[in-house]
Amino acid sequence: MLKKFSKLGQAFVLPISVLPIAGLLLGLGSALSTEPALSALPFLQANWVQVVLAFMLNAGKMIISFLPLLFTVGVTTGLADGDQGTAAVAGVSSYAVFIGTISVAVQISGTKQYINPGVIGAIFLGIVVAYLHNKFRKVQLSQYLSFFGGSRFIPIISSLCALLMGVFFYFVWPFFNQGLVVLGDLFNKLGVVGTFIYGFILRLSGGVGVHHAIYPLFWYSALGGTETVAGLNIVGAQNIYFAQLADPNFSGLFTEGTRFFAGRFTTMMFGLPAAALAMYHSIPKENRKANAKFYKDAALTSFSNGITEPIEYTFMTKLPKLYLVHSVLDGLAFMFTDLLEIRIANTFSGGLIDFLIFGPLQGNSQTNWIRIIPLGLIWAVIYYLVFRFVLSKNEIDLPGSKVEELGPAKNLVNNEDSEESIEQTAAIILEGLGGAENIANIRACATRLRVQLHDNSRMDKGKLESTKPVAVLEVDGGVQVIYGAKSNIYYAEIEELMK
Repeated sequence: MLKKFSKLGQAFVLPISVLPIAGLLLGLGSALSTEPALSALPFLQANWVQVVLAFMLNAGKMIISFLPLLFTVGVTTGLADGDQGTAAVAGVSSYAVFIGTISVAVQISGTKQYINPGVIGAIFLGIVVAYLHNKFRKVQLSQYLSFFGGSRFIPIISSLCALLMGVFFYFVWPFFNQGLVVLGDLFNKLGVVGTFIYGFILRLSGGVGVHHAIYPLFWYSALGGTETVAGLNIVGAQNIYFAQLADPNFSGLFTEGTRFFAGRFTTMMFGLPAAALAMYHSIPKENRKANAKFYKDAALTSFSNGITEPIEYTFMTKLPKLYLVHSVLDGLAFMFTDLLEIRIANTFSGGLIDFLIFGPLQGNSQTNWIRIIPLGLIWAVIYYLVFRFVLSKNEIDLPGSKVEELGPAKNLVNNEDSEESIEQTAAIILEGLGGAENIANIRACATRLRVQLHDNSRMDKGKLESTKPVAVLEVDGGVQVIYGAKSNIYYAEIEELMK
């Protein structure tokens, strides 16, 4: 079950990776069009500048409006066993049939009921299309129908099933959505305790890579709240936030749904960089100079991009109880940002880039962004002291912790490898996985390669570790190899080698 849940979460990564550009366009287009911005920066009043900002704002809104389609395609291709191009086409055609069927059903019924399954419906549709793709992509039909066999059969059968799903959702979705509304209200009544639970579970699940299957439920469904924005009923924390961001008439603090986002900045910009400093101070002094770059780069990666694996995987597998403490602290970070009414959202992570776009640029009156600074500084001290204390009581193999280590630590965030070096490393990784014939499925998310293997015993863990990943995690039916930002580059090279 965990394996399937992890794969589903992995499939969410592709459509979610589109959010940063949508957020950038929306955030800048909105923030630089406000009266305070125009007064403070008169050059923004130029007609051509306003035209550019209007393009940016509407382009961002258009990406957000296509999120359900992007999720359908992302889930379909992410769960497909092969021939992802055909899976993507089937996803697009099925989504068109699905939405069209619901629209016609509403018209025929003569009701004014608004039915929009959104991202949640798209996820269900993507799962069904992927199942059909994997089951029928090699089907053989009779000779006179052979042209429609194999991969050409997938868009046909998927579209027919999408039609049935559209009818099904027309009848079932109102009740399902009402159930989500009730659950969302119950979760909201938990107040800051609920916010803590969300942050704690999100961080804890991130250790095994299934967090991507959790937060979309709050971002895009009624679990994350329901609000009326510009006369429209919007569900999902991020949907509500983006709707408010795009509404020129919106005023006051942004949605309370930002409680599902704001805690990330406290941990990623302040807590974990302080933890990296604590780990650096925990290794022998004679090893610090050689390993300084690793800890500095890992801290900066968390601070600027919100990518935390370079730090977390230095201790997670070696001292799980420290990761549990880290998860509790992250949950508390979410809770305190909620208590302080800090209303900053994000698109992908809680790093400096998202903080600047959705914090200072949107104004303190709508975000209370300035409260992050004192809270973050307190959090940095807490993380540093907690990590120093725990590491002083537990001996673990941190990068540079052994006196005999002469070389620098492996660096997850170094992107200076030559193209030839990357190809050579990818070849070694492929050998370590047991060769192309041993790979059932391989994907890359933000920081790791997720690989399903036919036979785990054929994997050479030593060879994989020779490529200097931060961790090699054996899971049921496969392995996860953590490389940080280079994971996607290695994935592309491995795919080329497997052809």
